[in-house]
Amino acid sequence: MKGVILAGGTGSRLAPLTRITNKHLLPLYDRPMVTYAVEVLVDAGMDELMLVTGGTHAGEFFRLLGNGQEYGIHRLFYAYQDRPGGIAEALGLAERFVAGDRCCVLLADNVFERPLGPIVERFAAQERGARVVLSEVEELEHLQHLGVAELNGERIVRIVEKPAEPASRYAVTGAYFYDEQVWEILPTLEPSGRGELEITDLNNWYVERGEMEADVLDGFWGDAGESIESYYAVNDFVRERHAR
Repeated sequence: MKGVILAGGTGSRLAPLTRITNKHLLPLYDRPMVTYAVEVLVDAGMDELMLVTGGTHAGEFFRLLGNGQEYGIHRLFYAYQDRPGGIAEALGLAERFVAGDRCCVLLADNVFERPLGPIVERFAAQERGARVVLSEVEELEHLQHLGVAELNGERIVRIVEKPAEPASRYAVTGAYFYDEQVWEILPTLEPSGRGELEITDLNNWYVERGEMEADVLDGFWGDAGESIESYYAVNDFVRERHAR
C-alpha cells in the first residue's frame, strides 16, 4: 500500500500566517506540521510516499524532506497542483505513482494521537472498497464545519459536508483509504459550487454501493488547518504530549 500526503491549498483560514508560507510548513511545537503526517504513514508501515502540494512555496517541502530517507521513507515522490482544484483533484495527481495499488490518503494538517497501523491492517484485509476514519466531536458548532457521517448502526449511509443539523457526532477525519476503483471514479466527479472536486463526493460513491467501511478513533484528533483556534489547539496538544 502506498501513502499520499496532500499538502496543497491556499490556507486562507490561517491567514495572515499563510501569507508567507504554506500552512503545512507552519510549526507545531518543535517541527513543521507536515512531518507529523510523514511520521504517521511511516509508522503504519508505508515507505513509498508521494507529497502533493502547490503554490509559491512548493520548493520548501523539498528543502525540508529531501529524498525522505531521514524520515524512514524508501522512495519519496512529489507532485504539483497548479491551481486549487480540491482534495479529490489533488489525489488524481498520484495515479501514476500509486500504479493500480491501494492507497492511504492523508491530509497534512490532520494530527492523530493514536497510530493508524491497525486501521491500515483492517483495510488491507478488506476485500474491496474504501475506508474512512471517524472521530467523535461533541461541539455542534464544530461539526457544522466538518464532514459528518450519517449512520445506520455502525454503517455509514451518507456523508454530509458542513451540515446545518448534523445527523451524528462523528466527523470524517482527513485519513482516507481507497482501492483500485478510485482511479476510475475520479474522472467522473463533477466540480462543486466552489469549482472543486470534493472528497465527500468520492466517499459517497463508495457509500452508495455499500463499499465504505469506517473506524472510530480513540484519542485526540485535530485539524490544524481548520481555523486559527484549531491550529493553536492542535499545537497545545502536541506541545503537552512532547513535554511529558
